[in-house]
Amino acid sequence: MQLSDPERLTKLPCNEKSDPMAQPTTSGDEAPKPSEVEEFLPHTGDTPHEPLRLGFAAVLQNRNFLALWSGQVFSQLADKVYLVLMIALIAARFQDANQPISGWVSAIMVAFTIPAVLFGSLAGVFVDRWPKKAVLVASNIVRGVLLLTLPLLLWVTQGWTPFYNLPIGFCILLGITFLVSTLTQFFSPAEQAVMPLIVERGDLLSANSLYTTTMMASLIVGFAVGEPLLALADTLVRSVSPNWDFGKELLVGGSYAIAGLLLLLLKTGEKKKVYEGEPPHVFADILDGLLYVRHHRRVRNALIQLVILFSVFAALSVLAVRLAEMLPGLKASQFGFLLAAGGIGMAGGAAILGHWGQRFSHNQLSLYGSMGMAGSLVGIALFTHSLWLTLLMTILLGSFAALVGIPMQTTIQAETPKEMRGKVFGLQNNAVNIALSLPLALAGVAETILGLKTVFFSLAALVIAGGVLNWYISGTRLTMSNKADI
Repeated sequence: MQLSDPERLTKLPCNEKSDPMAQPTTSGDEAPKPSEVEEFLPHTGDTPHEPLRLGFAAVLQNRNFLALWSGQVFSQLADKVYLVLMIALIAARFQDANQPISGWVSAIMVAFTIPAVLFGSLAGVFVDRWPKKAVLVASNIVRGVLLLTLPLLLWVTQGWTPFYNLPIGFCILLGITFLVSTLTQFFSPAEQAVMPLIVERGDLLSANSLYTTTMMASLIVGFAVGEPLLALADTLVRSVSPNWDFGKELLVGGSYAIAGLLLLLLKTGEKKKVYEGEPPHVFADILDGLLYVRHHRRVRNALIQLVILFSVFAALSVLAVRLAEMLPGLKASQFGFLLAAGGIGMAGGAAILGHWGQRFSHNQLSLYGSMGMAGSLVGIALFTHSLWLTLLMTILLGSFAALVGIPMQTTIQAETPKEMRGKVFGLQNNAVNIALSLPLALAGVAETILGLKTVFFSLAALVIAGGVLNWYISGTRLTMSNKADI
């Protein structure tokens, strides 16, 4: 697969149905539809011919979006409660009395993180080649089956000889966690790539806002009521038979399975691709995705903004422990309240953005959100003496973060041709996972050396730099390019 000329990568004629990368042919000799030609226009809400559509009404009337969204509700719930399930199983089956659980949980987290780093980009290549509906359905059904068979596997392996001092049952938990995370790497880019196929361009911002609201709601549910939900599931199952002890696994696995069944209702309108005997060129396809991002500044800038955003929140998840320790009325173990406050703010910001965000360009929203995030981070650093002011700043941080994350995600969806979406979203998934991992290791060290306030000030400076750079490159240079075209 050969890459096209870089100049052609950055500017395509509006009347030409061509892909910036070498692409497979479709079965049949159909002429391109207008909507297919429009796929290559810079049509992200920053252009004057974009129809202004406000609110969630249009996307909620879209049956395909409702199928995708309802599947997301159950899939996200399972994702957010998964770690709580693993902790509960470790505490009940493997942790000895007076033994800290952190070592067991760290091993689970490593098993969950490795596929995200190794397979994120690789999965995106195959998502471009496979039917996306099949990927969405299969990844959820298989994850459900893995969780539903877990009680049987743990029962069968009771009393088996440990493997390098690790109980066989715990090795099974590690293996299933690795497989679940691997399947998630296929699900995530397929989910993002499907959105522009089933949602009109004018509705993408509202659709992504609704998605973010759902994600934040599931995050809050996972933090706040994940453990009670699992306990309730166990109680209900034991009410049927006192010897049954698989309610927790039934809840999580059943949620994945329900998500897969709901996604069967999805109709993506994809045409079957014919590759004329061409074998998959995995690394060449990954390189194509990298070069596409490199030569499309708005996609590249949006991706950089998302990396900065997730890095800030990953650092916040570490710093929140120290912050909770310093705040009056909170203990270090209650840092989840601060993270939940950020989630509430992001859900609120997403809801507001879905109703009124179409009035502004994506670059404007990103700049306003970056400035607001920076101000909120400075506020958190200055108000460590007040619990309520810190909670308010954290809520504002989440709200302004929605103004950055949702428009940037929408920009990537709208700017990327459908033949490239799997590769681009796979790269995005990889970059975000790295952005989530590095601050977890660095934030605590930086806080110890520099102090909490200095780290928050540094994060604020990083956010402002990203927002201003995106505004300058995507805004100023785009205007100059348009004038040159005229």
